[in-house]
Amino acid sequence: MSLLDEAAPEARAAPEPLRRNRDFLLLWSGAGLSALGLRASVVAYPLLMIFFGNSPTGAGVVGFAALLPQLVVQLPAGALIDRWDRRRLLVLCDLAGLLAMAGVTAMLLAGRLWLPVVAAAAFVDGTAGLCYRLAERAAISHVVHPSQLNSALGQNEARGQAAGLLGQPAGSGLFQFGRWLPFAFTAVTHLVALCTLLLIRRDLQGERTAPAASLRAEVGEGLRWVWGQRFMRVAVGLLAGSNLLFQILTLTFALVVKENHGSPFQIGLIGLVAGAGGIAGALAGSRAAGRASPRAVLAGALALWAVLMAPVAFVSHPYVLGALLGGMSFAGALMNVVAGVHQVRITPAALQGRVTSVFALLGSGMASAGALAGGVLLASFGTHRTALAIAAAMGLLALVSLVSPALRETAGDAGPSVPDMARSEEI
Repeated sequence: MSLLDEAAPEARAAPEPLRRNRDFLLLWSGAGLSALGLRASVVAYPLLMIFFGNSPTGAGVVGFAALLPQLVVQLPAGALIDRWDRRRLLVLCDLAGLLAMAGVTAMLLAGRLWLPVVAAAAFVDGTAGLCYRLAERAAISHVVHPSQLNSALGQNEARGQAAGLLGQPAGSGLFQFGRWLPFAFTAVTHLVALCTLLLIRRDLQGERTAPAASLRAEVGEGLRWVWGQRFMRVAVGLLAGSNLLFQILTLTFALVVKENHGSPFQIGLIGLVAGAGGIAGALAGSRAAGRASPRAVLAGALALWAVLMAPVAFVSHPYVLGALLGGMSFAGALMNVVAGVHQVRITPAALQGRVTSVFALLGSGMASAGALAGGVLLASFGTHRTALAIAAAMGLLALVSLVSPALRETAGDAGPSVPDMARSEEI
C-alpha cells in the first residue's frame, strides 16, 4: 500500500471532481485568503513606517521581523506540524494572525504608532503564515484522491501566485484610504479562513504510531531523510542556488529600470506580467506532473532561466523585461508543481511537515544571501556584467542537472514506494 492509499481512505472509490470536493475547497480557499492577507500586510509595513512614522530605519526593523521566521522558525515548525494535530495548528495560526493584526489596527485607530508593537505583530503574523503553508502542504493528500494530487497542487500553486499578484495592490491601495485598513483587511482574511477550517470534516493527519521524540530529534530525522534521498538532495541544492540567483536578478531588474529613467509604476507592471506567467505555469504544471519526469522539468527550467536571463544585460524596455520575467515565472511555477507532487508522493506521511520545512529553509536562506550578494555585485560590476554572470551561473546549474548521476538515475521515476523507502531508512 502506498502513502497516498493510507492517507486517503477514499482511494478505492471513484473520486469526485475537485470543484465538488467540499473539504478541499474549504482548505484551498482558507489558505488563499491567509496568503492574500499576509501579502497585503507585508506590503503595508514599510509604507506605514515611512509615510506615517517617518522612519526608514523602523521600516527596516519591521521588514526584518517579518522575514525572521523564515530563518529561525522553519525547521522546528516542520517538526511541530508532524507532531501536533494539523487542524488545530491551522486554527491556532489563524487566531494568532487575527489577534496580531487586530492589535495593530486598534493601535492605529487610536492614532498611535509603536515600533515594538508593529515589529512583534509582523513576527507573529509571519510565523503564523509560515506554519500555515507548511501544515496545508502536509495536509493536502488527506483531502484529495491520489489521482487528483497533481491537479490539487497545481491549483494551490496558482492560488499562491494569484495571492502574491493581488496582495501588493491590495496592501498599497488600502493604505491610501486609511493606514489601518491593510491590517484590518488581513485580520478579516484570518477570520474567514478560520471559519473555513472549522467546517472541514476530514482528518488532516494520520495517527502517529511511534511515541514522540524530542523536538531536536524529530528535526534531525527530517534532515537525515532528505539527505538520504540522492535525487532530492541534489535537486534541492540546485534549486537553492537558483533562488540565490533570482534574488540577485530581482535587484538587477529594479536597477535597470531606474538607470533608464523608469518609474516604480513600470516595476509594478513587470511584477504583474511575472505574476500572470506564474499563474499560467501553475495551471500547466498539473498536466506536466503526470507526463514529464521531475529531472526533465528541473533541467528544462534551469536551462530556460539561463536563456531568459542573458538578454537582461542588453535590454531596458519595461515590456521586454516583463516578458522575460513572465517566461521565467511560468517555468518556475510549473516546476514548483512538479516538484511538489514528487515530494508529497515519496515522503512518508509522518515526515511531510519536516521535509517541506527543510526545502523552505534552504530556499529562504539562499534568498537572503542573494540579496546581500546582489547589492555587492551590482555596486561593483553594474547591471550588464551582473546579468551576464547570473545567466552563466544558471547555465552551469542546468549543466549539472543534465550530467548528475543522482538525477539521471531518477529520470522518469516518481520515486519508490513509501514502504520500500521506510525500510531503507531503518536499515
